[in-house]
Amino acid sequence: MKRRSLLLAAALLGLAAGGAHAEDIDVKLGVLNDMSGLYADISGPGSVVAAQMAADDFMAKNKGVKVQVIGADHQNKPDVGSAIARKWYDQEGVDVIMDTTTSSVALAVNDVTREKDKIFLVSGGGTSDLTGAKCSPNTVHWTYDTWALANGTGSALTKQGGTPWFFITADYAFGAALERDASAAVKKAGGKVAGSVKHPLSATDFSSFLLQAQASGAKVIGLANAGSDLINAIKQASEFGITQGGQSLAGLLIFSSDVKAMGLQAAQGLLLTEAFYWDLNDDTRAFSKRFAEKFNGRMPTSAQAGVYSSAMHYLNAVKDAKTKDAQKVMAQMRATPIDDPLFGKGEVRIDGRATHPMYLFRVKKPADSKGPWDLYELVATIPANEAFRPLADGGCPLVAQAK
Repeated sequence: MKRRSLLLAAALLGLAAGGAHAEDIDVKLGVLNDMSGLYADISGPGSVVAAQMAADDFMAKNKGVKVQVIGADHQNKPDVGSAIARKWYDQEGVDVIMDTTTSSVALAVNDVTREKDKIFLVSGGGTSDLTGAKCSPNTVHWTYDTWALANGTGSALTKQGGTPWFFITADYAFGAALERDASAAVKKAGGKVAGSVKHPLSATDFSSFLLQAQASGAKVIGLANAGSDLINAIKQASEFGITQGGQSLAGLLIFSSDVKAMGLQAAQGLLLTEAFYWDLNDDTRAFSKRFAEKFNGRMPTSAQAGVYSSAMHYLNAVKDAKTKDAQKVMAQMRATPIDDPLFGKGEVRIDGRATHPMYLFRVKKPADSKGPWDLYELVATIPANEAFRPLADGGCPLVAQAK
């Protein structure tokens, strides 16, 4: 009897130890983006801050999952980004890569992540191809994409009589996708496209591109670029007197950091589509206040807020699935409805698209602003089921396979 009791006690201790071990999961998040170039203000070090906030908030309530955050600069180069991704996955134990501004880099990391069977949470990269032809069972596209931006701003301006359009487009994957999706939205709304011109990444002189747009006679000049490229184009357009001459500018991807950098005098009246704005409601204001305290008084962009929210959705899925196995966690993320204080309600679809409401904003006039970050007025809310491309229209192979 004594021997049986000892064996039973040992077995119970073993079960207890095994249970405790199963609950202790170490997760490593890698924030990969442009830390020092033209997109650094959009995501950059601020996205690392947002990821660390998510890690700290999650661990404060869930003792069984330990979270580490690291960051790296992909320099807007796909080969650099994919090399970092491989090193992180193979040598440094990274489970999830996050953010990844620059669509060409995001597409490269998307491929590496699928090969290594890890998880990719995209917040900064914009191409809708990530949930279209290049969709992956390992990728979730959070925050925004080129289809959503085009559907919001392109449709709204065209329906107000803004046609024809001329596009000034960044010459890489994101710009091409944004021009493609915006052109389709303009035509669907009854408008026309007069032409387009491409410019290199990190351009400083937009004079020749603006002159071509001016000469086209288009009512709307669509800027299919972002970051400092967008800021430089808008500032130089103001110097050329383009809006004074009767043409309108449409920034198809504008972040609050861009508007802050160019100033309300130059940006006033611009219509734009965003997924998040710090002053939208009590929840966004509370988060943004905490973020600003950790990041030199700067309010978060939508990309940075998306890093926080996508990390929280992932970490909760790890907790509920009781594993960090990529496919089991992805299944849990898809099975769990999004009910996020920063982005609202939605879902993670089979194509990897995280849905939520989008918002059409207008940049305030300087006289209407009550503070340095009081930048937008809300024009319209686009419901989650209308904000993103219909599942059947993206050409994602996973959709056909699920039928």
